[in-house]
Amino acid sequence: MREIVFDTETTGLDNQADRIIEIGCIELDNQFPTGRSLHLFINPDGRKVHPDALAVHGITDAFLSDKPVFADVVDEIADFFEGAHYVAHNATFDMGFLNTEYKRVGRSPVAPDLVIDTLSLARRRHPMGPNSLDALCRRYGIDNSHRTKHGALLDAELLTDVYIEMLGGRQAALGLSASDTEDVKRSSDDVIVEIGERPRPLPQRLSDADRRSHAALVERIGASALWRKPN
Repeated sequence: MREIVFDTETTGLDNQADRIIEIGCIELDNQFPTGRSLHLFINPDGRKVHPDALAVHGITDAFLSDKPVFADVVDEIADFFEGAHYVAHNATFDMGFLNTEYKRVGRSPVAPDLVIDTLSLARRRHPMGPNSLDALCRRYGIDNSHRTKHGALLDAELLTDVYIEMLGGRQAALGLSASDTEDVKRSSDDVIVEIGERPRPLPQRLSDADRRSHAALVERIGASALWRKPN
C-alpha cells in the first residue's frame, strides 16, 4: 500500500480564512520509505501570518512573498498524493486546510477513508498519553533534538519514524535475507551445547516449618485437596 506521510504549516488556525504556507510529504510503500519526498513553501495570497503561528514555525510574510500560490502548485501536490493514503498527525487539522485549498481551486475533497490519523492511532496504542509528536518521539527513542521550530518536512520525517514504530515496522526491517539465514544456520550448526548434571545439587528452599504448614493445610481441605489427586 502506498502512503504519504505529510504535515502542513499555516498562517493560523482557521481553515476557512487562513492558508497553507508549507507542506512536507514523505512517500511510503508498504510502510517503508521510498526516498521520494515533496517540500513546498506557498504564498498565502494576501493572508498575513498570525503572530501566534509565526512563533510556532517562524515563517515570515517576507519569506513567503516570492513563493508560488496554491493554485500554481496544486497539480504537483495532487500528483504526489495520487493513489495514496494521506497520513497525518491530528489529521483533522491538516485535511481541513488541504480540502479547503482544494475546494478554492475547484478540486474535489479527499475521501475520509483515504485518511489515516496517527494521533487517533497513538491514542489507541497509548491511551494514557501524552501523544504529541514530541512525546511519541521520546517514547520510541527517535531523536528530535534538532526540532526547535515546527517545520512541515521535518515534522513529516519525524512522523514517518513514529508511524513505522507504531506499526512495528522497525522489527520488520530487521528480517534476515536468505543468505543471512544460511550464514546463521551454518554458524549454529558448528555449536554443540551439552547440559549435564549440576556438580552440586541446589539446596532445598522449603524449610521443615513450610512442609508442616502445607501438610496441615491439606488436612484441613480434606479429600478434595489438589495435592491428594493422582498426577
